[in-house]
Amino acid sequence: MANAWMETVAEAQRRAKKRLPGSVYSALLAGSEKGLSYADNINAFSELQFAPHVAGNHAERDLGTRVMGQDIALPVLISPTGVQAVHPDGEVAVARAAAARGTAIGLSSFASKPVEEVTAANPQTFYQMYWMGGRDVMAARMERARRAGAVGLIATLDWSFSYGRDWGSPAIPEKLDLKAMAQFAPEVITKPRWLLNFARSRSLPDLTTPNLTQDGPAPTFFGAYFEWMQSPPPTWDDIAWMVREWGGPFMLKGVSRIDDAQRAVDAGVSALSVSNHGGNNLDGTPGAIRMLGPVVDAVGEQIEVVMDGGVRRGNDVVKALALGAKAVMIGRAYLWGLAANGQAGVENVLDILRGGIDSALLALGVGSVRELNREHVLVPEDFTRTLGAHPSRALATD
Repeated sequence: MANAWMETVAEAQRRAKKRLPGSVYSALLAGSEKGLSYADNINAFSELQFAPHVAGNHAERDLGTRVMGQDIALPVLISPTGVQAVHPDGEVAVARAAAARGTAIGLSSFASKPVEEVTAANPQTFYQMYWMGGRDVMAARMERARRAGAVGLIATLDWSFSYGRDWGSPAIPEKLDLKAMAQFAPEVITKPRWLLNFARSRSLPDLTTPNLTQDGPAPTFFGAYFEWMQSPPPTWDDIAWMVREWGGPFMLKGVSRIDDAQRAVDAGVSALSVSNHGGNNLDGTPGAIRMLGPVVDAVGEQIEVVMDGGVRRGNDVVKALALGAKAVMIGRAYLWGLAANGQAGVENVLDILRGGIDSALLALGVGSVRELNREHVLVPEDFTRTLGAHPSRALATD
């Protein structure tokens, strides 16, 4: 298609909304309750400003970095997201796109494609897990990911099963049986290109979670979600056990507090991601970029710190790196690219971010993303949010 190229992530979102059935698009948009955290994730970046140079800038810029033991060509990682009904190739297409652009992918344990297929498409795959099912079950799932070739583990803990959105939540079926297809037919029939993609693949959107089974049929998304809800929340001893059981690069995703970050270091993690789960968790948690600086100051010399939440353009990435992140993770942005144009759409989104990063480095007079620091960004006095600044008190009440 002559007009397949998208020049911004916003355009990818517009095309995704136009192409996807309403329920599918709404599930990607997500958010929780009033949407305060979702909005702050995005809007907070606009409060940070640059001071560009006009001469003496670098003719070539190096965007490469290293995260979780992996050399990547740009400081943008694919964040793990659950069941993908936006395109029949799902996470495999995303993995191929990430590999084509030289970066790593985080694969959700709730993904719609098996870990074996994703690692075959991109050897730089981090497998993501929630705390669910008990230690024996989790150890078996880790072993499967290890055998498949996953090079790192991501543990996601920033989720308290928040539900209810002021704008309404999408209707998602347990499975696509005849009754569900009849129910959703009116909204699907108006999206012929989405339907045609699945028709060509001779498949229906897969609402199961193949990575959560060792033998037998894969549980449905809601079956797996119920198992997760019924699992007692983990302790810090449980996190330390996960680190030992995995025995390799390990990221704790969802940290917002300094005391939690310090506990993560004590538990032996390799990296952590400052995040509020894309605004899908406890509404009213500050935007991730606001919480990044204090966490970096507390533990950034001991472990790697990345950030996810609200990244929509390359200069957002540069702002996060200037505040101390090694890289950022993107979720909705690549899903919109996938919905708009499959693997090529994800590559397009990564190219948009790459171009924006490179342009910002040029203007700032910086030759490498590794040279970015707080001198390169103007931070308003009331911008930063420091949470959990008194770890001794938290320990005393544990």
